[in-house]
Amino acid sequence: MPTEIFHASRWTRGNHLFPTIIEVSEKAVTLRKRSWFTRDEISVSISKVASVHITTGLVWSTILIESSGGADPLTSHGHKKADAKRIKELIESHQADYAKRDDEALRP
Repeated sequence: MPTEIFHASRWTRGNHLFPTIIEVSEKAVTLRKRSWFTRDEISVSISKVASVHITTGLVWSTILIESSGGADPLTSHGHKKADAKRIKELIESHQADYAKRDDEALRP
């Protein structure tokens, strides 16, 4: 399954010049945030994602992805509601595929 990339809206706070990017692949969820001189990138393995929380407003959504490893959660605001739902759907789908592969590997 190909990697999907989601950009936060430039109309939201903190995203005017450099919008936050969330990349969901079958191996990890990556959040990228740029500024003038730095680039902050945080990745969480799909198997380590504990929960995905979406808070929706009138237009934009905030996404909170918590890991089971105890690290700070990935937080991004300014995504379209449909994108936020798609991110959650992709993560849950990849987790189900990951669990299925583990079960098949354990069978004799």
